[in-house]
Amino acid sequence: MPVIVEAAVDTFIDALAAQGEGVHRLELCGPLHDGGTTPSAGLIARCSEKLLVSVHVLIRPRAGSFVYCDDEIEIMKKDIAVAKELGADGVVIGALTPDGDVDVEAMAQLISVASGVRIGFHRAFDQVRDQAEALELLVSLQVDHILTSGAGKTAMEGADRLHALVDRAGDRVEIIAGGSVTAENVVDLVGRTGVRAVHGRAFRGVPQRLRPVDHS
Repeated sequence: MPVIVEAAVDTFIDALAAQGEGVHRLELCGPLHDGGTTPSAGLIARCSEKLLVSVHVLIRPRAGSFVYCDDEIEIMKKDIAVAKELGADGVVIGALTPDGDVDVEAMAQLISVASGVRIGFHRAFDQVRDQAEALELLVSLQVDHILTSGAGKTAMEGADRLHALVDRAGDRVEIIAGGSVTAENVVDLVGRTGVRAVHGRAFRGVPQRLRPVDHS
């Protein structure tokens, strides 16, 4: 079973480069210098029209916390609808309560609009109070994948937690390891955690390094 490589990109040029590297999936974002926000409609459309790889769109109305007001939820719902209309294969969302739990009400609204495409929960997961509890909630909401560093500053630092999350998730939800993943550390990371999907901005060389792992 191959290890899925997902590249975080914020320009069409980087999206093309990622496809050329052999990644399996793109997380398409607005400017990544602050963690990324919702990309423009034009960028979503161009990538959906021109690229062969799967395109997932980050839905995040602003930088900062993942606690959102009603107006921001409405903005995200509209952005999800637009992404779907423009041909996105999936959306990546996340909303928390002020207490650090998954905001189930907000997530249910967003997921309802996203019906028909794949749904990911982004690294807001690394700010939840209890990751095991949050994973179970996201499984119940039928989220397809969770992006996390295992609450570490990097995926390598969170490797032990990532391993535990992979074990807990089983086949119910895909755990994607993200956080300073590079061609230099990805083989070790996969070996230590058991993840079958990785995510990063430094995507160059990552698919090539994982090819031996694919056949192990």
